Amino acid sequence: MTRQAHNPLDQLTIDHVRAAHARIGDAIVRTPMLRSKTLSEIAGADIWLKFENLQFTAAYKERGALNALLLMDEERRQRGVIAASAGNHSQGLSYHGTRLGVPVTIVMPKTTPAVKVMQTESVGGNVVLEGQTFDEAYAYARQLEQERGLTFVHPFDDPDVAAGAGTVALEMLEDQPDLDCIVVPIGGGGLISGMATVAKAINPDIDVVGVEAALFPSMHHALSGQPMPAGGDTLAEGIAVKEPGTFTREIIRERVDDILLVGEPDLEGAVALLLQIEKTVVEGAGAAGLAAVLANKEQFAGKRIGLPLCGGNIDSRLLATVLLRNLAREGRLARLRIALKDQPGALHKVVSLFERHNINIIEVYHQRVFTKLPAKGLITEIECEARNKSQVDALIEDMRGNGYDVHLVELA
Repeated sequence: MTRQAHNPLDQLTIDHVRAAHARIGDAIVRTPMLRSKTLSEIAGADIWLKFENLQFTAAYKERGALNALLLMDEERRQRGVIAASAGNHSQGLSYHGTRLGVPVTIVMPKTTPAVKVMQTESVGGNVVLEGQTFDEAYAYARQLEQERGLTFVHPFDDPDVAAGAGTVALEMLEDQPDLDCIVVPIGGGGLISGMATVAKAINPDIDVVGVEAALFPSMHHALSGQPMPAGGDTLAEGIAVKEPGTFTREIIRERVDDILLVGEPDLEGAVALLLQIEKTVVEGAGAAGLAAVLANKEQFAGKRIGLPLCGGNIDSRLLATVLLRNLAREGRLARLRIALKDQPGALHKVVSLFERHNINIIEVYHQRVFTKLPAKGLITEIECEARNKSQVDALIEDMRGNGYDVHLVELA
């Protein structure tokens, strides 16, 4: 499947991407490329969004998986393919493999959430659970590859997969040819390798900026040589890669201008903004480009920027948590911790202050035992809803003026 060439740059050219687009075009969604008026105003730049979360499996990964499948000879297709993935690659490969009559085996760690297993099986993949980590699942997939004579389809470190991913940029620049910059998430590097190849071939002056989660700066580390540990529980699990591709890092070294790191609050805020403003569901990795632009406004000020929303597969409960945490950061949700006397009417007096400031009470929690107060005291925590942070600040000031010991419970 992989093209033979001594120079990695010769293995991935715009001609390879154009050929991939002609090959896969009838079987993938030509997703819209739209300007966001509101996000442009917030960012101080011209923001164009490529809605790859509208693919059938809700991610761009279909493009590379399908290109790799179509380049295989009939014998390898009949034997079947295998991959190690607990994410979007598994669904894209399973969906198109099943559609083409190719048996697909996906090895996932035993710790993979049941919903991801079910999603992959629902589009035709045969899921094998092995190991506690991705590395253990990957090793087992390579073992099965040899034992069963299957063809391994790498999620990113393969020129055919990267060429399929690069078709995202081909469409973006056909729809909006005068982009100054594209900002692309980096996990293993397949997407940005393909997109940078297209962008630099069409316009050598375009800026190509990669984005990694600050908890997983693996490509940044690999190219800069700076020791940066990778690990942690990031919202952007789709780009949480400890060991980036060897092929892709050579492409990125030559064709990507900068790599930025974004923190978890920025990722959460970007996911929430895309839902609130664009009414579109995007996973943490898919929102990384917007997060980087908003966290580095001076760098991107005034530029016309293309952002691929590369995936929309996020757990609904996690999405709800992200939205509520974002409301808390904006001051529209708050929790106040108040010391009270444990006597009749104490809570009523506090509640009357909330009413005075027109702030809605959502939940009330009492704690009498685990406090440092005297036995006749208690801690009350009141979760409330306000128009903005200023309204909550005015309430706190009023409460303190009435002699209450009150503190705002901050997010971690």
